[in-house]
Amino acid sequence: MKAKAVFFDRDGVLNVDVAYLYKIEDLQWVEGAREAVAYLTRAGYKIFVVTNQSGIARGYYTVEQMQALHEHMQQEIAKMGGAIEKIYYCPHHKEGKVPAYTCDCSCRKPKPGMLLQAFAEYEIDKENSFLIGDSPRDVEAAEAAGIRGYLFKGGSLLNFVKELV
Repeated sequence: MKAKAVFFDRDGVLNVDVAYLYKIEDLQWVEGAREAVAYLTRAGYKIFVVTNQSGIARGYYTVEQMQALHEHMQQEIAKMGGAIEKIYYCPHHKEGKVPAYTCDCSCRKPKPGMLLQAFAEYEIDKENSFLIGDSPRDVEAAEAAGIRGYLFKGGSLLNFVKELV
């Protein structure tokens, strides 16, 4: 059976958007973010994160530093009863300084590559799935991938999610 899924942008949706976040000590959760993921997990949704991380291409931090932050975020969400199935990230930027990541890719939002990768790896019910982002490029990526996209403008993520579900 196909799973219903919610895709979250990371910066500005799950955590407060501080430029090029990679240090655990700089992580600040958006109000209601961990609770929103727990609420959706209990409601039977698979949770994914799709995040542009050009700081890797720009040489500000490494994939390993970002992954350590993501592991910490997943543990904090698990303490609240939530579960993130997988975090997809785009390390690319065409103006990067790290040659391996300096390119124009198909995964950087507003392109739908990360969502299409999730569809290829998981049985996802597109009809009953959606994305929450804080930028028009997030919504564009969702629509290009064939799911609904919603713009989160701040406040409690839990309240926002409850209105959508």
